[in-house]
Amino acid sequence: MTPDDERLAIFTTGGTIDKIYFDALSDFQVGETALDAILREANVSFAFEIRSLMRKDSLELTDDDRAAVRAAVLGTSARHVLITHGTDTMIETALALGDVGERTVVFTGAMQPASLRRSDAVFNIGFDCRGLTLTKGVYIAMNGRIFDPATIRKNRDAQRFEQNPA
Repeated sequence: MTPDDERLAIFTTGGTIDKIYFDALSDFQVGETALDAILREANVSFAFEIRSLMRKDSLELTDDDRAAVRAAVLGTSARHVLITHGTDTMIETALALGDVGERTVVFTGAMQPASLRRSDAVFNIGFDCRGLTLTKGVYIAMNGRIFDPATIRKNRDAQRFEQNPA
């Protein structure tokens, strides 16, 4: 195995997973990613590199932003890519990647910011890393399941991703 086979490229785009609550504003805003701390606290045994592509709520992402995500994925020599993304438009960005060659790309996010004690972020990141053992392609790892982005939807009421009804 070459070093690029073992290294995990992580691209962050913002979204709820990286939101921070500002008391003075009574609002959540996208801040620095907590991903480095999460992975170091988990004592992961693989090399990883984190690159922030943008800090946006996913509802603010444009086609140009999606093209930048695609360019970052195609521009890395790493075969395994994790992308943190807001859940509202995660499916659209995953579908916009198209063919990613020999790479395995897994998207994840959180319904609650990682900075909160009661968040799904840590579990989703860990499960996302498990998804990187899949065959080449693009996947979404949320709520303890791995999905093909072409066959799922976000259920806002239940706060989870699920298969589209047949």
